[in-house]
Amino acid sequence: MTALTLSTAAAPGLRADAIVIGVAKGAKGPVVAPGAEAVDKAYDGKLAGVLETLGASGAEGELTKLPAPSGFKAPLVLAVGLGALPEKDADYDTEALRKAAGVAARALTGTKKAAFALPLTDAADAGAIGEGALLGAYSFDAYKDNGKDAKAKNGKAPLAEVALLGGKPRDKAYKAAIERAAAVSEELNRARDLINTPPNDLNPEAFAAVAQAAAKEHGIKVQVLDVKALEKGGYGGILGVGAGSAAGPRLVKLSYTSSKAKKHLAFVGKGITYDSGGISLKPAGHNETMKCDMSGAATVFAAVVAAARLGLEVNVTGWLALAENMPSGSATRPGDVLRMYSGKTVEVLNTDAEGRLVLADALWAASQEKPDAIVDVATLTGAMVLALGNRTFGIMGNDDAFRSAVHEAAEEVGEPAWPMPLPEHLRKGMDSPTADIANMGERMGGGLVAGLFLREFVGEGITWAHLDIAGPAFNEGGPFGYTPKGGTGSAVRTLVRLAELTAAGDLG
Repeated sequence: MTALTLSTAAAPGLRADAIVIGVAKGAKGPVVAPGAEAVDKAYDGKLAGVLETLGASGAEGELTKLPAPSGFKAPLVLAVGLGALPEKDADYDTEALRKAAGVAARALTGTKKAAFALPLTDAADAGAIGEGALLGAYSFDAYKDNGKDAKAKNGKAPLAEVALLGGKPRDKAYKAAIERAAAVSEELNRARDLINTPPNDLNPEAFAAVAQAAAKEHGIKVQVLDVKALEKGGYGGILGVGAGSAAGPRLVKLSYTSSKAKKHLAFVGKGITYDSGGISLKPAGHNETMKCDMSGAATVFAAVVAAARLGLEVNVTGWLALAENMPSGSATRPGDVLRMYSGKTVEVLNTDAEGRLVLADALWAASQEKPDAIVDVATLTGAMVLALGNRTFGIMGNDDAFRSAVHEAAEEVGEPAWPMPLPEHLRKGMDSPTADIANMGERMGGGLVAGLFLREFVGEGITWAHLDIAGPAFNEGGPFGYTPKGGTGSAVRTLVRLAELTAAGDLG
């Protein structure tokens, strides 16, 4: 993991491989951002003109490299675009700083130390820059044969150290900000590792073992229900989905408790470690990335551990509904009826609508503890991707105020999200002549139909929100901002922020 420090050193005298500065897009050309005054002075105040000559405009994510001025101990200046110049007297947006730091950290792969001289007006800026740098420096290298050193990205290791210039090492707020950035980023990157791990190495049992090890390390209580325990408990949804696989399903419960907590949050994650579609087999071209179908469980796992590391004064319980959805002679068939943990029966019309089945059992289990709110996270429907694209997740819920609060938390931490409705007329499409409900309904509005199905398994009177992260959970395109190719860890920061707001008494 990249090290993160606060530094009061002046840019010219700091020993580093590069100095990162910000440049904004002004009306008449690039504008050097605050934090880079020493660098600009060394260029006789003409740095903006030099950057423009080199083709820089200040556009978001743009990178421009130039030799450091004479007398600097770092050999390189890396200018990163911050986007539009803020209005007069306005500060730079924290998300713009987070993205810029991520772009710079990724560009500096293979270097040991970089000094980030980006705009830094308060502790929040320090946290955003630190978080962006740590997330941007991420790489997944476990399966690359790069020799004994197992270095990343064509033999180059990730940026080893980031020094935030203008930081205040002795200031409690600044120290807390970078400690938070480190804890959240490390756990989010752990979620990314899980999502990127091939399914032959991450089945339900292996995922549960990872959770057990982390729980032991961070003082979290853990309970793992194996196949025998699931059968005894009547978890028909999880068992039905996992029935076709040689790797049996698991339900993992992670409990972080604080002696000062006044509220209890439950997070529920879909953990399909591989989704073939089951008997309703996915068509060719739709299977290759299905290792990511456990992203919701990875998100919940990371959020609970982060809450524990931060010592938040709120009780947080995470439920990881883990199964592998495979076709075989023992697999659930279209037309089968499952008796769920809640006692309701479900007619399975499509075995590729399996995420809602494992979530239904976990939601009911979470409801039995009567938490103040439940949030489930899942790569649930292709329909949500069609509706919102690849970078935005949908939010549904049974309480408009809570849904709005979740949306605001997501936007605050820089995770694009959008509130979606649960139209009552769509519920009728799931009526079954055989069972209490079918796992499929109308095709149009399929993401909303899935939300309505899940609502059936939330305990009465419990506030609930559903996050469909099918779009942003796995990035099949090129990296951008602090987001890598592959697993992204989408919604981890939203859940952590919800826990923080709840601990502070600012969320209901």
